[in-house]
Amino acid sequence: MANKRDYYEVLGVGKGANEDEIKKAYRKLARQYHPDVNKEADAETKFKEVKEAYDVLSDDGKRAQYDQYGHVDPNQGFGGGGGADFNGGFGDIFDMFFGGGGRRDPNAPQRGNDLQYTMTIEFKEAVFGKETEITIPRTENCDTCAGSGAKPGTKPETCGVCRGTGQQEVVQNTPFGRMVNRRACSNCGGSGKVIKEKCTTCHGAGKVKKNRKINVKIPAGVDEGAQIRLTGEGESGTRGGPSGDLYIVIRVKPHDFFERENDDIYCEVPLTFAQAALGDEIEIPTLNEKVKLKIPAGTQTGTYFRLKGKGVPRLRGYGQGDQHVKVTVVTPTSLSEEQKELFRQLATGGAGGSGETPQEHHETIFERMKKAFRGD
Repeated sequence: MANKRDYYEVLGVGKGANEDEIKKAYRKLARQYHPDVNKEADAETKFKEVKEAYDVLSDDGKRAQYDQYGHVDPNQGFGGGGGADFNGGFGDIFDMFFGGGGRRDPNAPQRGNDLQYTMTIEFKEAVFGKETEITIPRTENCDTCAGSGAKPGTKPETCGVCRGTGQQEVVQNTPFGRMVNRRACSNCGGSGKVIKEKCTTCHGAGKVKKNRKINVKIPAGVDEGAQIRLTGEGESGTRGGPSGDLYIVIRVKPHDFFERENDDIYCEVPLTFAQAALGDEIEIPTLNEKVKLKIPAGTQTGTYFRLKGKGVPRLRGYGQGDQHVKVTVVTPTSLSEEQKELFRQLATGGAGGSGETPQEHHETIFERMKKAFRGD
């Protein structure tokens, strides 16, 4: 008992809380931790803890005894023993929220499960889009029995154990009184129905596995990790419930030449020393055509040029991104003696060279930057 939390702390209310405040706190926490809503591992334990705290604090007699003695020793009982009735079933919370004292109908329509499919496409297919057909393995309603699980000409019958409720009650005597736990009926599995003569196709399951071909449209501009939702293409619902959805996750193969960043395309092209120094007009591949690009004289390696509107179509909106071209000056590796002599003359100021060394060139740039900072 020493490890039990204070009931007021469990509900997050003060010791002077009134009946409405206690009920409001309970509803909020019970909704938060109900196992049908919260799938965390400790949700059921927290739900039971909240339920226990509410059962004590909502009863004037139990609350007065708790305020005086706190958590009593199990050997002493609680309030004389046997008088308390803890209905520990999780269905109670739905009675409170939806009213009427009724429980969830085990034969109510139930939505089918969602499915996920990973599709790998080429780089340009992601850019321009495509239409393709895929095959999805999924669970569908049996055509022979229309999903009932029963042999044609027969139908499921109401379970004689739970009388169609889908639940069984298990009574336990505890130090706090009699606790009633409700569990899924072991006879019908919680469905409230039993099948005497099973369908020979699905063997009573009402569902069969099928490979279904589905047409998929990949929109232009889709990117890595994008999801495409196909409503109703998941698994079939139960008892007339709607089908789930199919989510297609996109994976895009890398391209040998182009790289993508959002809606922009990047590429790198080589230049010779002559093209960089003297300028040139070169041909650049884009996503769907070749275009001319003017290289100004004196272009440095690493310079970027922008080709406006030559990027990826915008998935949401109008227009396209841009293509960014990085130029890299390629150092020749094999020169004739005549070519080497020309480079020597350029380096020493002959044959029209400036005679400026790379170090002197960078020093000149730094001097210009200093002047700009000084405002010269």
